[in-house]
Amino acid sequence: MKKYIPLLGRICLCAVFLKAGIDKLFNPTYTQQLMESKGVPGVLIIPTIIILLAGGLSVLLGYKARWGALALIGFLIPTTLIFHTDFSNQMQEIQFLKNLGLIGGLLMVATFGPGPVSFDQRSLWDRVRFLLPLKYGWRRILDRSGF
Repeated sequence: MKKYIPLLGRICLCAVFLKAGIDKLFNPTYTQQLMESKGVPGVLIIPTIIILLAGGLSVLLGYKARWGALALIGFLIPTTLIFHTDFSNQMQEIQFLKNLGLIGGLLMVATFGPGPVSFDQRSLWDRVRFLLPLKYGWRRILDRSGF
C-alpha cells in the first residue's frame, strides 16, 4: 500500500486544479470578470489556465512533479491573498483555509517528490525498455507464427 498512497494523494490533490483549469478553459468570461473586479488584468486568464492544467497534470502524473508543485504554489499564494481574504464572509474564509491545505500538500510533493508510482521515478533505461517491446514485439509475434 505504501507504494500507491502517494499516487492516491496526488490524484486527490490535483483534482481541484484540473477541474478549475477545465472550467476556466470552457467558460473564461466569469473568471475574467472576477479578476478585473479585484484589479487583476483579465488577460491573465491564459497563464492561469496553463498553470492550472500543466501544473495539475505534472503533479498527477509525477512528471517533473516538484516543478509542477512549485508552479501551483506560486499561483496559489497571490490568488489566496487577492481573492480570499475577506474573512467577514465565511465562504472566503473556507476558501482561504482550503488553499492553505493545498499549499501544504504541494509543499510535501515539492519536498519529498511524487513517490514510487510516477514518471519521475523511472530511469531513462526503464523508459526505453518499456518502448522496445512496442517497436519489436510485432516482429517476434510474426516470426513465431511463421509469417
